[in-house]
Amino acid sequence: MSADQLTALAGIKVLDLSRILAGPTAAQLLGDLGADVVKVEKPLEGDDTRKWGPPYVADRSGEKTDESAYYLCANRNKRSIAIDITSASGQKRVHQLMAHTDVLIENYKVGGLSKYGLAYDQIKDRYPDLIYCSVTGFGQTGPYAARPGYDFLIQGMGGIMSLTGEPQGTPMKVGVGIADVMTGMYAAVGILAALRHREQTGQGQHIDIALLDTQIAWLVNGGTNYLTDRKRPERLGNGHPNIVPYQVFSTADAPMILAVGNDAQFRRFCQVAGEASLASDERYATNIMRVRHRIELCRLVDNALRKRTRSHWLQTLEAANVPCGPVNSLEEVFADPQVIARGAQLTMPCEWAAGGQISLLANPLKMSATPPTYNRPPPRLNEHEAEVLADWLKTCKTT
Repeated sequence: MSADQLTALAGIKVLDLSRILAGPTAAQLLGDLGADVVKVEKPLEGDDTRKWGPPYVADRSGEKTDESAYYLCANRNKRSIAIDITSASGQKRVHQLMAHTDVLIENYKVGGLSKYGLAYDQIKDRYPDLIYCSVTGFGQTGPYAARPGYDFLIQGMGGIMSLTGEPQGTPMKVGVGIADVMTGMYAAVGILAALRHREQTGQGQHIDIALLDTQIAWLVNGGTNYLTDRKRPERLGNGHPNIVPYQVFSTADAPMILAVGNDAQFRRFCQVAGEASLASDERYATNIMRVRHRIELCRLVDNALRKRTRSHWLQTLEAANVPCGPVNSLEEVFADPQVIARGAQLTMPCEWAAGGQISLLANPLKMSATPPTYNRPPPRLNEHEAEVLADWLKTCKTT
């Protein structure tokens, strides 16, 4: 970052008492935008995900560390300090840090921090301008509030698995912890809104964000389809409930995605594929009819595409402005020229890692005035204790 480059959240201090993925994702996003994030971890053990491997990062000697790739994905731009919050001295230390905190993020079970005097209702009067974000599986209220929340369970309970998978196959979760990640993103949005509110009023607030609530919110058109007609949707594999043909098809050598979004695109596809008669067939001429005759049309499309290679179809269909694309492996993703041009892979200097650097996924935000910055690699456990105490406590509002 150049000396004159601004960061959107410069001066905002975040105390991250969360672990695993949802809370750390929110805190990392705030750190990318310039907030000073201090990650509070359990002594000796640290964040659970440090040991969620393999793979693990190697140190400069080539030996495996306790830092897993999973841990790296959500913990850059943070400083680590180990505090035993179950002890009186640990609770005092958290209060000392909280006195100069703008945002606190925690993901303990409902009521879990009350035994340590750190629950929102116990501290809100002492720190009236604090934004306190609680991330849980089911929220602070309701019959399930006391239950722990796990991404896999939430994907099942929240309906996304009923929409994912082959029609006759097993319900399928998304391949990454997407309920956690989306909860972290919603939490970050809520925190930004609360910071704006505090700027206007001087008052902090409590943010109650739950994995199940978030999972249901990002059912998007799948959820509103059900709310509109109250019909239980069937799993469609790679198909789309409202658009046809819009799925993965076979070619002569490799699978590809055909994503026809309107009738004009369908007519162009039929022309390129040598199947012009399909566009004039009343069973397929409009999207509503294509959805109705999904199975038979997709069989015809698949047969046509199998006659040529994927590269042939990608070139000819793209030239005709018909949306299509490959199904890439991760190796192919990170070798893609568009991905390279957009800087989706981030290499950060890291003193303790082999080769003095680590590779991470970059923040996708492109901002002309206050872009994300990458100032700190994910920290080792308690790496910054002395630095944080010297930095934060010298300017504490109270101790």
